Amino acid sequence: MKEGEALILTPVKRVVLIVLDSVGVGALPDAAAYGDAGTNTLAHTARAVCGLALPHLGALGLGNIVPVAGVPPAPRPRAAYGKMATRSAGKDTTTGHWELAGLVLDRPFPVYPDGFPADVIAAFEAAIGRPTLGNRPASGTVIIEELGAEHVRTGAPIVYTSADSVFQVAAHEEVVPPEELYRICRVARMLLTGEHAVGRVIARPFAGAEGRFARTPRRKDFSLAPGGETVLDALKARGHAVVGVGKIGNIFAERGLTASFPTRDNEQGVDRTLAVLREFLSGLVFTNLIEFDMLYGHRNDAHGYAAALAAFDRRVPELAGALAPGDLLVLTADHGCDPTTPGTDHTREYVPLLALLPSGLAGGVDLGTRASLADVAATVAQVFGFGWPVGESFYGQLVSEGGGER
Repeated sequence: MKEGEALILTPVKRVVLIVLDSVGVGALPDAAAYGDAGTNTLAHTARAVCGLALPHLGALGLGNIVPVAGVPPAPRPRAAYGKMATRSAGKDTTTGHWELAGLVLDRPFPVYPDGFPADVIAAFEAAIGRPTLGNRPASGTVIIEELGAEHVRTGAPIVYTSADSVFQVAAHEEVVPPEELYRICRVARMLLTGEHAVGRVIARPFAGAEGRFARTPRRKDFSLAPGGETVLDALKARGHAVVGVGKIGNIFAERGLTASFPTRDNEQGVDRTLAVLREFLSGLVFTNLIEFDMLYGHRNDAHGYAAALAAFDRRVPELAGALAPGDLLVLTADHGCDPTTPGTDHTREYVPLLALLPSGLAGGVDLGTRASLADVAATVAQVFGFGWPVGESFYGQLVSEGGGER
C-alpha cells in the first residue's frame, strides 16, 4: 500500500505493543548458523517444569502457535495468532526491536567472543584516564565476583561483553559513582563507531562487600541510534503519541518517542503500561518486559522463566480489561533465550504473535508464519493511515477474516 492509499478497516486509535523479551517459539531455519539448532524457549521451558499453567495466554491462542506442555490449543482463541521470523541478521535485543519498528538490518552488529581489540581498549582507557579490568565475555554477576575486589582496590572499571553486541562497564557505586560511570559510558559510546559500532554500551553499577557484591537498579543503556527511519519516527512526525515503557527508550536512543517510562521489572512494566493506557488515549504504547530474558533466560533458570510467564499470565486480564473499543493489543517477542541450552546466549527463534481487538473480531484468525518482525510496523502504519516500505500488514486479516467489513 502506497502513501495516501490507506485502507481504513475499523477505527483503531491506539496500538498497545508488548514485547515479552526472549519468549521465542522455535528455531528459525537458519538457527544452526548461530549455534541454535533445535532451540525453543517456550516449549523447552514448559517441558523442563512438566507443563506451564498459562490459562489467560492459552485462551488468547498461545497454544495454537506451537505445542506447549500445559497450554493446549484453544478451541476458540480470543485473539488472532501466529509466529514471526526475524529477517535481519543477528539475534540481539536491538535488532529485534528495530525490526518490530520496521527497520531491517542487512548485517549484524559486531560481537566480540574474544573480548575487544587491544586498540579499542587502549583508546577507551586513554579517554577516561583509567586502566580497565576484564575485557572478555562474561556473566555480569560472575565477573563482579571475580574482579570486584580488585576493582575496589584499584578503581579500574570492569569491561566485559556477551554474545550480544554490547560493551558493558561495571563499577562499584562507592568507587565510581553512577554519574561518573555514566560519563565513562558516554565516552565509550562516542568511541565505538564504524566497524566497532556496538548496539549498546551498558553501565552496570554494583554495591556491597566482597563475597556479597550485587548489581544495583541504576543500570543505564547508551544505544546506537537507529540507522534509518522507524515507524516510531513516522508516528511522531505525524503528531501521534509514541510512549515507551521499560527499556524501549534505551533501545531507540530515545528517538521517535513522545514520552518514556523506564521500569525495573515485569510487574512495574505492566503497572506502567496500565497507567499509560489511562493517560494516553491514542497513538502507540510500546512496552518491553525484560525479566524473562535478563533474570532467567541468560541464567539457564527454566523454573524462574516459567514462574515469570505465570506471573505475566495473571496480569493478562487486567491488560485486556484496560483496552478501549478503539485499541489493538499485540503480544510478541524480540528473539529467544532458551534456558535449557548449555549456553546462556540469545537463541535465534521465531517469536509468537497474538493480536487482540476488544470487539472480539480477530478471535481465532490464524495469521500464519510471518516473514518478518516488520509486519508489526506495517500493521501499525496501516492502522494510522500510511504505508510502510517493508513488512506485510496483518490488520486486514484481523478485521475481514474476523468478521469485520472493509
